[in-house]
Amino acid sequence: MSRLQVVSGKGGTGKTTVAAALALALATEGKRTLLVEVEGRQGIAQLFETEALPYEERKIAVAPGGGEVYALAIDAEQALLDYLQMFYKLGSAGRALKKLGAIDFATTVAPGIRDVLLTGKACEAVRRKDKSGRFAYDHVVMDAPPTGRITRFLNVNDEVAGLAKIGPIHNQAQAVMRVLKSPQTAVHLVTLLEEMPVQETADGITELRSARLPVGRIIVNMVRPQVLDAADLELVRHVPRTAVAKSLSAAGLGGARRGGNAEKLVDPLLRQAEEYAERYELEHEQRAVLGDLGLPLDELPLLTEGMDLAGLYALAGELRNQGTA
Repeated sequence: MSRLQVVSGKGGTGKTTVAAALALALATEGKRTLLVEVEGRQGIAQLFETEALPYEERKIAVAPGGGEVYALAIDAEQALLDYLQMFYKLGSAGRALKKLGAIDFATTVAPGIRDVLLTGKACEAVRRKDKSGRFAYDHVVMDAPPTGRITRFLNVNDEVAGLAKIGPIHNQAQAVMRVLKSPQTAVHLVTLLEEMPVQETADGITELRSARLPVGRIIVNMVRPQVLDAADLELVRHVPRTAVAKSLSAAGLGGARRGGNAEKLVDPLLRQAEEYAERYELEHEQRAVLGDLGLPLDELPLLTEGMDLAGLYALAGELRNQGTA
């Protein structure tokens, strides 16, 4: 299984939630997972009900079986200071540049360098080993930018090609790409069973494949429970209103006479069934589109009571059961 798991998706699909659940799922049975945030939104801290993440690796959860989940919010400015110290030994000078605003200027006007710094920090965690030669983390999960920006974000080699042909920046970008374009990495896309997220997922997969970046799985999030199947829906379309009223009456919901409680319930129930039928058909069509993309497809249920820490652990269990982790 790939050691760097990148999670992207259209905004609103719950990609941060899925990334957090995946980190928990991968950390079972005593493993160590690092969950990385690169967009500065502190969404991970909110999900795990902890303080805002600093620019350091901090344990935030214990997974079933004793595994551990660490988290890191990567800050581009701090990563550039690390970079300057690592390659140019500019510790105090780098801090002076930060005070002058040069660090912020560099990471703002050169987005390619910013992406190298963010992805480079995650790839460093993937490669890092302890004194015994064992990897520091069994898996690194990155809560990445949305689908519309994911290919450009990960394809840092092309981003810096015009900025540096040789030297440390070029070498760093090459080292990052060796990880990102290898079997060590898998890019998962989160979607909903709705037309726009599914189309953006399909477009994202095409772009990732064109850039030769390794696409992993499609994860359908917030799937509603199936109440009626295709046969039930066909029956709903043709059942007489009087038959519905009689069934309601038999269930103790009022008399079948016209104007009775059962009769008043018929129209709202049939409208609700029609709305469900429309949604069922749409979701069925979108599943077919996703199925044609030729990738493993996993589904996570809609948690009707909202997302909390218990719900996060429940989603992690779903991912383990489906073989995602």
